[in-house]
Amino acid sequence: MSTAEMEQLTSGASNRIIPLLKTLRTVLLFVHTFFLSLLLFILPRRRRRVISESLLDAPSSKKRKSAWKREEEDTLRRRALAECYGTGDEHCPYRSATFLFFGGRNNTLFCRSWVPVSGTPRGILIIIHGLNEHSGRYADFARQLTSCNFGVYAMDWIGHGGSDGLHGYVPALDYVVADTVAFLEKIRLENPGVPCFLFGHSTGGAVVLKAAYSPKIEGMVEGIVLTSPALRVKPAHPIVGAVAPIVSLVAPKFQFKGANKRGIPVSRDPAALVAKYSDPLVYTGPIRVRTGYEILRISTHLTRNFKFVSVPFFVLHGTADRVTDPLASQDLYNEASSEFKDIKLYDGFLHDLLFEPEREEIAQDIINWMEKRLRVAVEDVNVT
Repeated sequence: MSTAEMEQLTSGASNRIIPLLKTLRTVLLFVHTFFLSLLLFILPRRRRRVISESLLDAPSSKKRKSAWKREEEDTLRRRALAECYGTGDEHCPYRSATFLFFGGRNNTLFCRSWVPVSGTPRGILIIIHGLNEHSGRYADFARQLTSCNFGVYAMDWIGHGGSDGLHGYVPALDYVVADTVAFLEKIRLENPGVPCFLFGHSTGGAVVLKAAYSPKIEGMVEGIVLTSPALRVKPAHPIVGAVAPIVSLVAPKFQFKGANKRGIPVSRDPAALVAKYSDPLVYTGPIRVRTGYEILRISTHLTRNFKFVSVPFFVLHGTADRVTDPLASQDLYNEASSEFKDIKLYDGFLHDLLFEPEREEIAQDIINWMEKRLRVAVEDVNVT
């Protein structure tokens, strides 16, 4: 695959935010919608009702029902695909399974597990994938973990993979944080006494890090692992950051057409790029307004609060990553108050570390860190 062809295959985090307000037509549409909504609040109730009835007539109601039905049908289609995704060899030394989990808002989330066949696992890693992808992509990583006697569980976010919601739409990343916490509690309850770790990639890394700010979560995990976390994500222009909160309320599901026509490669492995962007469970459409704003919001919050991070963590980042900032990962390491923390920067590597040509070596670095963390935890218990 040529470099030009590789550039057509792009990631789903920060470079999808860049085209906000790219055209005057888009700006005018937002302004028109905003002031129309404002007008409905300002006008007297009687006149407002007349306008509302003229705007929200029967055809509009039918359109909304039709859109909801299409969304539901798409969710069921994606769930069926997720069920068949990456089914392993029946002779492999682990058991894989899929199941449904009900999140904090009673939304149905699609989940996976890979568990060693024999004995109790020495630890469990819970995977929170990145923006626009899904848990099934981490099957090879899970197989490597199970070969070292670690159990693996993974959850598709709302609007991702086989979970409920409009594909690629995240109404609030705090919802994903809450679902992650609830999922962790479920796995711990089902596996009493087994140490747990949280893993997050890219925006999933931001989700895991925010969840770990809670002292409650810090006491539930042995540590967290972050690959290419979405920290210090910035809009292309200050006006984007100023307008994004309003636009995300007025037209949260609006897509920016034409985004990512030429984007940023996320792996140096051409086959990995083709596999990712030909996967029907990976969202490749333009980013939705609310989703983009949520990434900006959580990234800003985390960057301002690095010093409050006290959970044990291991952050990994490629120095050539142009989607998320490796220097932000270095700042997290420098500023965090955690006593047990490590960082590894891979020279020349790109964004999707576990899909780089050296993926097995990177996965082994993660396994080695978890083993080291478990040894230290045992030593601490013996000392006390």
